[in-house]
Amino acid sequence: MDRYDAAATEPKWQAEWDGADLFRATRDERPKYYVLEMFPYPSGRIHIGHVRNYTMGDVIARYKMSCGFSVLHPMGWDAFGMPAENAAMASGGHPKDWTYQNIDVMRGQMKPLGLSIDWSREFATCDPEYYGQQQALFLDMLEAGLVYRKPAVVNWDPVDMTVLANEQVIDGKGWRSGAEVERKELVQWAFAISSMAEDLLESLGRLDDWPEKVRLMQENWIGKSRGLEMTFKLTEPAHGHAGIDIYTTRPDTLRGASFIAIAPEHPLAKALAAEDADLAAFSTEVRKGGTTEEALEKAEKRGYDTGLTVDNPLGGTLPVWVANFVLMDYGTGAIFGCPAHDQRDLDFARKYGLPVIDTFVAMDDDSRVETEAFVPPKTEKVRWIDQPAGVEVATGQEAIDATIDWAEREGLGRGRTQFRLRDWGLSRQRYWGCPIPVVHCDACGVVPEKKENLPVRLPDDVTFDVPGNPLDRHPTWRDVACPSCGKPAKRETDTMDTFVDSSWYFARFTAPHAKTPTNLDDAAYWMNVDQYIGGVEHAILHLLYSRFFARAMVRTGHLPKGTEEPFDALFTQGMVTHPAYVTKGDKGQPVYHLPEEVDISAKTVKATGETIEIVPAIKMSKSKKNVVDPMDIIAQYGADTARWFVISDSPPERDFEWTPEGAEAVAKHLARVHRLASDILRADRPANDADKELEKQTARAIHEVTQGIEGFAFNKAVAKLYEFTNTLHRSDAGAEARRTAMKVLAQLMAPMVPHLAEEIWSMLGGEGFVVTAPWPVADPALLVDDTVTLPIQINGKRRSELVVAKDAPKSEVEALALADPAVVRALDGAQPKKLIVVPGRIVNVVV
Repeated sequence: MDRYDAAATEPKWQAEWDGADLFRATRDERPKYYVLEMFPYPSGRIHIGHVRNYTMGDVIARYKMSCGFSVLHPMGWDAFGMPAENAAMASGGHPKDWTYQNIDVMRGQMKPLGLSIDWSREFATCDPEYYGQQQALFLDMLEAGLVYRKPAVVNWDPVDMTVLANEQVIDGKGWRSGAEVERKELVQWAFAISSMAEDLLESLGRLDDWPEKVRLMQENWIGKSRGLEMTFKLTEPAHGHAGIDIYTTRPDTLRGASFIAIAPEHPLAKALAAEDADLAAFSTEVRKGGTTEEALEKAEKRGYDTGLTVDNPLGGTLPVWVANFVLMDYGTGAIFGCPAHDQRDLDFARKYGLPVIDTFVAMDDDSRVETEAFVPPKTEKVRWIDQPAGVEVATGQEAIDATIDWAEREGLGRGRTQFRLRDWGLSRQRYWGCPIPVVHCDACGVVPEKKENLPVRLPDDVTFDVPGNPLDRHPTWRDVACPSCGKPAKRETDTMDTFVDSSWYFARFTAPHAKTPTNLDDAAYWMNVDQYIGGVEHAILHLLYSRFFARAMVRTGHLPKGTEEPFDALFTQGMVTHPAYVTKGDKGQPVYHLPEEVDISAKTVKATGETIEIVPAIKMSKSKKNVVDPMDIIAQYGADTARWFVISDSPPERDFEWTPEGAEAVAKHLARVHRLASDILRADRPANDADKELEKQTARAIHEVTQGIEGFAFNKAVAKLYEFTNTLHRSDAGAEARRTAMKVLAQLMAPMVPHLAEEIWSMLGGEGFVVTAPWPVADPALLVDDTVTLPIQINGKRRSELVVAKDAPKSEVEALALADPAVVRALDGAQPKKLIVVPGRIVNVVV
């Protein structure tokens, strides 16, 4: 009874929960609560970061169950993507086998954590039943005009032979292959997310329970701005072009224009390259570079003088260049270059000897631009060098507005609001993804697959012995009859970006076995997600795409109106960190070692005796070998120890450092709680005056723990539970009062350490499961203090304090203050010069 055995207790209660089907989500008369953690990629192993993420969600789910909610807390797997293909290429296996084996392993690792998950709703995005419904969504969105095909310049990985998202290009290289990424023009499928830009931006203001930093990141990504759209007329028309259209968000720099630059993919550049071999070669060469803004900033600025010129509306002409830092997907694919006030333009101008024309200067500095462009924020005042009539100084925004007004008056252009957000290119040239359900027919064009033929399943008999997409080489899958005319046709061999898979899974969880993407009745009951939890690294794309998909699903009839914003509350947790242990390799490169490979006290590698460098508290990662296997922690201490520790040490939005000492201390504390429960069960002490004080401390614990859970301050809730445990341990209250308080302690601990809580609850005769027992409610009367603590200041410095009745008369407080030992010593037999009592606040003594 005295010794707590987690290894025996935790599986016992998990079996009890499973037998009672305790966590199956049901639609009933209760209020609902939907808590969801961002689902994992099945890489093969869970880590402490997973434990922290899912424990946070589980604390909320279990708490809400106890509060009488019907709780939906599901789990699935974000299972498509390049890692599975890479593993197949490395091992000669199949992505499907690798993925499902990993899912089996990770599910087996997660279940011992005792998470309150409805496993009956589990799915993987690579299940045909899931991606078949995703294909149905695609067809409905195609019909609604929310998805279309267009030529687009993309990041192309020449080794993996696939399109990469901007975020998958690291320092100009593919994130998996490490190959230099190229710019390539392909006909791509795209979601028309930009058509909803205004709504996506405006609605951010109503997401009150989202972190401000996430809303700001999304706002910046959508990037609403007002700028100038204008045409620079070619001095001589060329290839059917009379002028070059530009759009700029900084028209206030127009006076500093010294050249026009167009993208290599601009229609005029392509027409010129058809007749100019040198330009064609230049265009081919500069495409070997990423399309991200970061890549363009870092790349050497290169250009080709076309020999064309345009009329400058402010006088003279400007040369037209093809430049590698201009992209067709941004604006019009053409810019005017203002070197004095744009660093890329300045680098380009200095390289090719183009003029640098200062337009304005800082208010407190007359210096002209040399090597660093002067780019004032739109909120900063500037002095114009050649100021407009009547304008001496202006903020950047005033200057922008004045320039737009001038251009419109002169008939040179017009103001236009534009968004940075571009349509979402979803085509990927890979096998392990959701097939795009269309057929290409020479007679009919692009033909949607019939819904009765869904899912369009991936073929299993593929090989990865040569680079590229195996679907392109699979004639029995690729070659089909046209769904419209029946003539020979070919399937689309591109698959969908895996961001699509994760952009609607939250809706599928409401009816995971439905024969349509959703069941509207189930969606109406469960949506929205009340609490979404995940890493801030997904703050932009995943959340933005999910918001777009929810709107698209409302428009196509798959979600009810009112669910356009799918996540009512969002919480982004901090990372889990751990020291890394490093030695130097033969060539000076860092060599990382697993924690079990080093003697930390001696700071050496056990096997070789090499001295290690300890790098403190960096993010856990396999590459740094500073990961901790949760299975080891569970085997040694139990799942409750891991759960308690990951939420106890720091606020959940901050990074958390895992230490073995911390885990051991938690295990000892939980064993102590169990011993306390055993002692209280055996104790036989009559009721006494201490019962009332314990009742008050119990009410305070209920209040503060509840506040901590509701406010996502789990560490504060845990701190109160430590304090209450000590209070209960020291209490001289009677046996019945202590048993009542111990049962409340078990209830308050249950969301964090459910196995130990169930054991104590059962031991003390609690009815049913602790997780289904009503959450305790504090009597408000017991939260009101009868006493107040007054600090005593002597000559302005705090020297002592008094505990007095809240309604104690002033004369009594004065008498008690004068009798305080610190005051007696300070007065040394004399009378105070002043004695000031501020009722309920403070006592001031002037000696």
